[in-house]
Parts: sequence; C-alpha cells; structure tokens
Amino acid sequence: CCAFHPTENVAVFGTVCGRWFAMDLDTRENITLHNDSKEQFDCAAFSPDGTLMAIGSHDNGIYVYKATENARRFTKVGKCIGHTSFVTHLDWSADSAYLMSNSGDYEILYWTANNCKQCIDVQSMRDVTWATHTCVLGYSVIGIWPEGADGTDINSCDRSPDHQFIATADDFGKVKIFNYPSYTPKAAFKAGNGHSSHVTRARFFPDSRTFLTTGGQDTSILQWKIV
Repeated sequence: CCAFHPTENVAVFGTVCGRWFAMDLDTRENITLHNDSKEQFDCAAFSPDGTLMAIGSHDNGIYVYKATENARRFTKVGKCIGHTSFVTHLDWSADSAYLMSNSGDYEILYWTANNCKQCIDVQSMRDVTWATHTCVLGYSVIGIWPEGADGTDINSCDRSPDHQFIATADDFGKVKIFNYPSYTPKAAFKAGNGHSSHVTRARFFPDSRTFLTTGGQDTSILQWKIV
C-alpha cells in the first residue's frame, strides 16, 4: 500500500513484511523506516492537514503517526486496537480528527485519531464529513454491492473529489461508476471492461472525471474517463 502527503513531495509505502517507509519523491531517498508489525500493511492515508498518517495492518491494528518537519519526521501516536480481523480500508474525516475503517470480517469502526481510541457512540459519527471515501462498507455505499455478493467481491472504491461519483473495482474484472451517495440497494451504474483478472484498486484524479484502476493477475494499470 502507499499514501501521498497532501502538500509535501513525500510518500509512505507499506510492505508485506510489516515494515513501512517514507520516501522523498524528489530525491528518491528513504526518509525513515519503521518496523511496527510482523504482518503486511494493506492501507495507508495521510490526514487532510498532513499532520498525521495512519496505516492499517494484517495484525488487526491501525498505527497512527504524527508527521512533522515537512513530513520528514514521523513520531508514533499509538495503535488503534478493536478490529477482530485484518484492516482493509481506512478514511480520514475532513477535519483530520477521526478515522473510519473496515476489516476482513466486515466491521465498520470509528476512531479518534489523536489518542487512537475507538468511538463507541456510532451515532455521533453520522454527521461527520469525510475527506475521502475508500471504505467499501458503509451506509452511503450500500448500493455498490450487487445482489448475492459476499464481502470480498468488491476490492476497492473511491469517491470523486467533487462528491458526485464513486468508482468500484471488483473480483469479476469489472470497473463500475455509481452516483454518490449510493444509498439504494442494487443502484444503477455504468460498467467498463478492460481488465482480464480481478481489479485491485480504483482511484480518482483531482478533476473528478478521470481515474485509474490496477489489475491483479493481469498486472495492468488502466485509465478511465467519465464522459
């Protein structure tokens, strides 16, 4: 997994062996290396204000770091503990205060980022504005799930920056576009073909009309445009 800092030319990369490192994208030099877990990392994201970074692990935890000195220094804040399976997706709130996460056993949990505490009062989260929406589980993405699907059929989703669309990548080689939010079960969509294997990721460009998808066994990267 990888995550890009919102203002600095720095990216964080998670590995399959439980290590993550930050790289200066101008010089290609490693800034820091951390050994947090013995299991792979699956998702990572910087907070919208760039002061925090969260990375989700197969050990069921989310590690939160404070990024300082223009994202050249990372100090561990703590570990979010509460999931009973590996962490698959995570998103930041627009004010950089909260995290939302999904896991392999289809949980949706919420966290206070500055102390890594779980938000037990889920109702208090209903009016939170999320900076991104990559979590495949949630009320606003009910409609992306086809009838009879299990929790592993959709591998990735991403909401467009203008909040109008959500793109999905699934196990059947399909790339789909839905209106966002997608509250209605079996919501209408437009589908695209191009991958010859399961699709692992979908991510929008800032223009909200162009996005990329990555393939699994076909190891391809495809660019799509909504017209």
